[in-house]
Amino acid sequence: MITVDFTLFPVGPGKRVLDLGCGGGRHAFEVYRRGADVVAFDQNENDLAEVSAMFAAMRAEGEAPAEAAAETVKGDALAMPFDDNSFDRVIAAEIMEHIPHDTAAMAEMYRVLRPGGIAVVTVPSWLPERVCWALSEEYHTVEGGHIRIYTRAELEAKLKATGFEIGPHHHAHALHSPYWWLKCAVGTDNDSHPLVRAYHDLLVWDMLKAPRLTRLTERALNPLIGKSVVVYLRKPRHGGDTG
Repeated sequence: MITVDFTLFPVGPGKRVLDLGCGGGRHAFEVYRRGADVVAFDQNENDLAEVSAMFAAMRAEGEAPAEAAAETVKGDALAMPFDDNSFDRVIAAEIMEHIPHDTAAMAEMYRVLRPGGIAVVTVPSWLPERVCWALSEEYHTVEGGHIRIYTRAELEAKLKATGFEIGPHHHAHALHSPYWWLKCAVGTDNDSHPLVRAYHDLLVWDMLKAPRLTRLTERALNPLIGKSVVVYLRKPRHGGDTG
């Protein structure tokens, strides 16, 4: 389930990309397929082990260009082990809502991104997230869960205060919002509930088949109930640097 629009976030050979808080690695895998050098960064060793295994499988199957590189690095988003201006691109997908000191993480993103480089930040959208919080206390109090709900204005204001130039934005995954509302209503761990199972099967079918009807429906609903808001950023250029 890719959240980033790669027409707004171009990657390819010669670009070094950081997937900050990579989780299961979905964006890192897509970046690797596109031929960029990617670093999948997270504090969860189990996730990183699975991502590393997938990188190896992709290399073995020729799913990424031979010249592209992919690696995993464990660490803290508030103190990353990278030099200043190390990356051409930074992805931070669905992590800021988990971090108490979100502005410190944004400052680290800014530090490691080169001047003229592009970053993308995604967080849960305000309205779908408010519904989840209203339906389930467990949803947002579980260890490692979401600790805040952003408005887009708040997110962009914090990123601008960090030094980023704010670019375009969009919403994504409207069809996933009702799924999470159902889970919150019946219990976030109750994956066996018939409604949850049926909706999950629908989402899997949609991701595999991508029928025109559901794609058009989601596109129409995204501005209203898109599960994620996606904001594109640039670190100001110096001299004649190009993106």
